[in-house]
Amino acid sequence: MQTESTLPSSSHLVLIPSYNAGAKVYETVAQARAQWNPVWVVVDGSTDGTTAVLQTMAARDDGLKVFVLPQNQGKGAAVLYGLEEAAQQGYSHALCMDSDGQHPADLIKAFMQCSQASPAAMVLGVPVFDASAPALRVKGRKISNGWANLETLWAGIGDSLYGFRVYPVAPLRTVMRGQRWMRRFDFDPEAAVRLCWRGVPPLNLPAPVKYLQAHEGGVSHFNYRRDNLLLTWMHIRLMAGFVFRLPMLIMGKLGSCFGAKA
Repeated sequence: MQTESTLPSSSHLVLIPSYNAGAKVYETVAQARAQWNPVWVVVDGSTDGTTAVLQTMAARDDGLKVFVLPQNQGKGAAVLYGLEEAAQQGYSHALCMDSDGQHPADLIKAFMQCSQASPAAMVLGVPVFDASAPALRVKGRKISNGWANLETLWAGIGDSLYGFRVYPVAPLRTVMRGQRWMRRFDFDPEAAVRLCWRGVPPLNLPAPVKYLQAHEGGVSHFNYRRDNLLLTWMHIRLMAGFVFRLPMLIMGKLGSCFGAKA
């Protein structure tokens, strides 16, 4: 007898970019598969030996596909690869989640149901932190969130950095194909801002986030200096785009206000 998690969706898939996540990726994929079908993994040039095991898992599971990129290109590039494949196979939405165990696989169904009810929107996870969250990361993200809200005239982005999200495939592909950025750590905040600019409304759902220690299998590729410089350059680009779009954003904001009053 088939369960809900084994019945394949024809419109929504789970997309997991993975780079040297260690053995935690197997648990992440198994948990995602317990919640949804299909699940796709894009291995972004991993060198930690996880590729062969993931391919073996996929060979035994019709609901799991593994795509392998020959070299590391960055999270955004891996997501774009998955989006291109998804579009070719007729999928309209993709739930993106990290491979390192930080994101709550048990909320996949709830996020997918929200997306299915509002297919024109993107469903953004808003992180609920526990005691494991580094204070510097928690406080630092407020800066990026502030910039993202300014760049969209407070369109409703609950969190600009949390990568547990459901995206409409077509507009995100268009955004990413239109410029060379969004291929690495800058993917999540830039995707949210640029999709808002295209009129894709954000819907926010709370979701817990785990910061796993090394003895728990946690792996982090975040580099404070490199990635904060990347985010700074990203917000410079977005502010330039914001200034260019400001008249249209104001008109859109005024239109929505008058529409709500009517």
